[in-house]
Amino acid sequence: MNDRAELYHHQEWLGLVQPVGLVVAPIALIRAQAYIDRAALLSLQNQFNAVIEDGVITDFWALVVQVLQWPEKRIVRELPPDLTVVLPSYQETLQATAGLRDRADENWLLLIQLQPPETDLDALMDGAGWRTTPQAKFERLLRETQVPIGLLSNGTHLRLVYAPLGESSGYITFPVQAMTEVAGRLILGALVMLLGKSRLFTAPPEGRLPKILDDSRKAQAEVSTQLAAQVLDALWELLRGFQTADADANGRLLQGLTEDAEGRQHIYGGLITTLMRLVFLLYAEDEGLMPDDEIYQRNYAVSGLYEKLREDVGSYPDTLDQRYGAWATLLSLFRLVYDGGGAYAAYLPARHGQLFDPDEYAFLEGRPHGTEFQTYGRVDAPRIPDGTIYRMLDKLLMLNGDRLSYRALDVEQIGSVYEAIMGYEVEVAEGRSIAVKPKDVVINGSALLATPGKDRVKVLQDWAECKLTGKGATALKGAKTLEEIVAALGSRVSSRTLNLLPPGSLYLQPGEERRRTGSHYTPRKLTQPIVETTLRPVLAQLGDNPTPDQILALKVCDLAMGSAAFLVEVCRQLAARLVEAWDSHGQPADLPDAVEPLLYARRLVAQRCLYGVDKNPFAVNLAKLSLWLVTLAKDQPFTFVDHALKCGDSLVGLTRSEIGAFTGQAQLSVFGGKVRDRISAVQSKRLAIQMADSVDDAADDRKRQELRDVDEILSNIRLAADLSVAAFFDGTKAKERQSLAEDYKTLLAQGTDVELRAISEGLRHREPSVTPFNWDIEFPEVFERPNPGFDAIVGNPPFAGKNTIAQGHAAGYLDWLKVVHPESHGNADLVAHFFRRGLTITRQGGAYGLIATNTIAQGDTRSTGLRYICNHGGLIYNARKRVKWPGLAAVVVSVVHIFKQ
Repeated sequence: MNDRAELYHHQEWLGLVQPVGLVVAPIALIRAQAYIDRAALLSLQNQFNAVIEDGVITDFWALVVQVLQWPEKRIVRELPPDLTVVLPSYQETLQATAGLRDRADENWLLLIQLQPPETDLDALMDGAGWRTTPQAKFERLLRETQVPIGLLSNGTHLRLVYAPLGESSGYITFPVQAMTEVAGRLILGALVMLLGKSRLFTAPPEGRLPKILDDSRKAQAEVSTQLAAQVLDALWELLRGFQTADADANGRLLQGLTEDAEGRQHIYGGLITTLMRLVFLLYAEDEGLMPDDEIYQRNYAVSGLYEKLREDVGSYPDTLDQRYGAWATLLSLFRLVYDGGGAYAAYLPARHGQLFDPDEYAFLEGRPHGTEFQTYGRVDAPRIPDGTIYRMLDKLLMLNGDRLSYRALDVEQIGSVYEAIMGYEVEVAEGRSIAVKPKDVVINGSALLATPGKDRVKVLQDWAECKLTGKGATALKGAKTLEEIVAALGSRVSSRTLNLLPPGSLYLQPGEERRRTGSHYTPRKLTQPIVETTLRPVLAQLGDNPTPDQILALKVCDLAMGSAAFLVEVCRQLAARLVEAWDSHGQPADLPDAVEPLLYARRLVAQRCLYGVDKNPFAVNLAKLSLWLVTLAKDQPFTFVDHALKCGDSLVGLTRSEIGAFTGQAQLSVFGGKVRDRISAVQSKRLAIQMADSVDDAADDRKRQELRDVDEILSNIRLAADLSVAAFFDGTKAKERQSLAEDYKTLLAQGTDVELRAISEGLRHREPSVTPFNWDIEFPEVFERPNPGFDAIVGNPPFAGKNTIAQGHAAGYLDWLKVVHPESHGNADLVAHFFRRGLTITRQGGAYGLIATNTIAQGDTRSTGLRYICNHGGLIYNARKRVKWPGLAAVVVSVVHIFKQ
């Protein structure tokens, strides 16, 4: 049988059992040559029915021996103590009923837990102890014993559970009654295919169940790559939909926003915010965190809207782009999520925050920029065609013809997919235009046609890195019309624009950084060991039994966080340690009854321990989304992380003392006090933000007000720092820069606010821009404590050689790096400067672990980075070179861990 047919058959039985999370991927089953023996299903069902009575397993052990053919000698019913998990704070012990060994006295294949008949595996358990579900308890047992595979049964259901340490769990439930019926034979066949003797014991090692489950996780990298492309398609689709709606409104919808780069960037921000709202909702719906009643599912659910539109495609295929209403439905849902509502208080709690704030991007609702929805009055939703919404949702929800489960995706995977749409700009076509491969750069076809034929091939490569050779190059040189140019491009024409865009069309153009670099899925297989190794010496200094307060006092940062894959992993690992500390020292008195302790621990860690910086403002929003997803609770607002995730360039900025030196005697008049006094006030307010959990709207509002107060206090200090940095970048030589610094000092003391702001904005709005980030003043609770600095730093900072740095950054950037990092070389890779910054902002006794280019230990990059670090208090305690990036990306990196002595 061919792979296509087997793929269909695996999808068939998976559709019947509806796995929760990722357990097995069809492609992994095919590669392992795991197939259902359809010819044996009748006799198999007769054997199965012999141990079943009224839909209940009468003898579990007879089932596994007679039907699954497990060797009895491999079943162990008296388990050793190391397969027991004690939870002191719950006064409960987790243990399995039995275990299955690979061979006598060798590895455990799986653990078995038998629950009393009729026990609901997914319902909260009453009584003393840990008040959670049998499923959750079993998952924790599997993780902590590091036996990732389990079989859970209550007599009416058999459940294959996969919960590897440090990864998301998944399970497949096999209903016993269904497997006794003719229609359920395929489900029974799947059960035996996965858990029968052959798949556990006699198949070649690469074809056994543990390898299949592990390979299924690896296959997720392929899903990420494909889904990332589809999400970009969805972004293009939504942009076209808004242009259609703008034309329908005679240009009033986007009025004023398409005229300059700032306005167009605002449009882009609204589009990607819409997609991030949708991914949050799809994830929350799949996780069961949204209302599951008929009213929500029928009138609000994103998945429900998609099903309605899919029915419309079948019924009215020719008129879907002339029908409207789906966009208004989404807007209603966005408002409902932001404000909360429903028949009772806990139906849908308000999730205030920037993501769903209707005033952040007012044009999404058809309102002018800057208006407030609460006071604006009647809103007429933009007339975006239902066809646009259908095609957009189809790209987000369907993959190779199958419905995508967002629950099956790791948070890092979702973040990585959406990171792929960062780094684009909305542009307006000046002439008839077309997008070309390999980077989907849109070129002005009219301008190319006006270029002399002999120069067109080179111009095309310069504009879009699109290289034509042979007949295509000849045809391009001789083209007389735009249509002939498109024909010459042939397969080089991108699917983003199948036809020439007319002048005035909006399109997505990859920015310079997007063109130079790719986006690779950063899986937990990569982040987990890096984070664990980084935290090891930090946690060791806390002793064998750290207190909860010691865990929550740790400060961990990512210098270029992107979608926050590393911070998500830190959140998981520190939260697990926090739960262990609660088990030893007692749970907090304010632990909410309805929230699972590990999830509450993640909320506290995210609020108090995690920090991140990225120079892309949309990446900052995506990082917030990632942390919201990993800490999401059904009846609580988003975890508040606005104070800790910031936009800025980690390598450009001043210390508090440098700002003070720049302002000099003007401090009192400029700030109304010394810089130090203002920073103390900021520190107090930021500590108040961190210590209060976002348990309700009132707490959230208080935090936002505290953060606004912080911004107000820091306003002039940030401005002074901007002026000092601007003096450097506005000059070209040391003498000129010193002169400008003196001029700007004088202006700071005597100038008007308008003049000062103009210099600051000029720094940020130049091309390429410079966005300073002043670590000391932004995170004073980290740098104003004894032994200042972060306890740990993790991440994957950008790599860039000398030429790429010069092309992708403002003039003078290389000069800046050489000034702030003495003994550095202009030829060093950019990543060396992130290693240097890590040394500067890590406290003594702290550690950092970063991914690096393989040149980190070579030549000028080595002397700029590791050599200097080792000579100034840094100790390399772990290093790996030639590390292949997991998944499909053909990338090889190094990983270096440094302890600051």
